[in-house]
Amino acid sequence: MTQGRATAIGFAAVLLWSLLALFTVGTAPTPPLQLNAMCFGIATLIGVAWVARSGGMAELRAVRWPVYIFGIAGLFGYHLFYFTALRLAPPAEAGLIAYLWPLLIVLFSGLLPGERLWPGHLVGALAGFAGAALIIGRGGASFEAEALPGYVAAGLCALTWSGYSVLSRRLGAVPTNSVAVFCAGTAALSLIAHLLFEETVWPAGWIGWASVAALGLGPVGLAFYVWDIGVKRGDIQLLGVASYAAPLLSTLILIGAGIAEPSATLVIAAILIAGGALLAAKAGPRRT
Repeated sequence: MTQGRATAIGFAAVLLWSLLALFTVGTAPTPPLQLNAMCFGIATLIGVAWVARSGGMAELRAVRWPVYIFGIAGLFGYHLFYFTALRLAPPAEAGLIAYLWPLLIVLFSGLLPGERLWPGHLVGALAGFAGAALIIGRGGASFEAEALPGYVAAGLCALTWSGYSVLSRRLGAVPTNSVAVFCAGTAALSLIAHLLFEETVWPAGWIGWASVAALGLGPVGLAFYVWDIGVKRGDIQLLGVASYAAPLLSTLILIGAGIAEPSATLVIAAILIAGGALLAAKAGPRRT
């Protein structure tokens, strides 16, 4: 597989993740842990087919158990916080805060051994967090205290995925087939937690069920497999920059679906977050 093809495959994950907020809204009123279990159950089926097609069972047995624990914790935590945020706060605002993860990945990567944090990283961080503050403060409007838990969950979501992504670089090469085990473990953990802490509420109507299926097949399923190929075999820098388009695409989709209002505040915040992340990604003396 060429680098260009692997990069194109990885970019498909960015397109799929831009649909995450829309499909999550469609699954209401299903609680977060139950939704996690249902979606990752579907994602596991994708993984079984993926492993069967590649014949990679031997690779799965060779992966160390701490890697599986790490992968399951990352996927479970990220989606638990994300689904919770979109239940407790306006979806566009919560989604944009959650999409601070590309910027945080750049910042955290600069602190790894052999890396350096340049001034452009800090300027980009300020721009990104200014966008988040603009969302929460509604451009100077009154602060919505009732949505604060959702905003906090969205922030934890961004921290979880950025931390997971950066620490993954220190685990060495792990076969893409291992993502199937990550999904299976996340589904099982979500089901247990759901039975302990939540009341089962099934999706409302065919739209709700279709949204669950779409999540499991795309943003919470196939996206993880194609992203794994892209970051391991493609142009990681190009994919990193491409991921910053996700909040803009997600917001445009929510506006097009009539879920979010096309306010100037929302547009400015999206530009600040995506622009700040892009600036941080390009920082450093050897970047153009």
